[in-house]
Amino acid sequence: MANTRSAKKRNRALRSAIRSTVKTARTAAAGKTPKAAEEVHAAIRELDRAVSRGVIHRNTAARKKSSLARSLAR
Repeated sequence: MANTRSAKKRNRALRSAIRSTVKTARTAAAGKTPKAAEEVHAAIRELDRAVSRGVIHRNTAARKKSSLARSLAR
């Protein structure tokens, strides 16, 4: 993760977007909504993008993806 001021702001925005997407997917999976699979897939894509950009650790993303997949399978 870069240390410049603009990179920190960019990463903060990306982290916020990830949190929002994961929260939306979690509530969709728990409520068994028809779009739950799409929401979980979108969250997984966001997590993978953040890992590739170095914003979050890959194990953190793996843990969140696993949790989403388990909640969808229930």
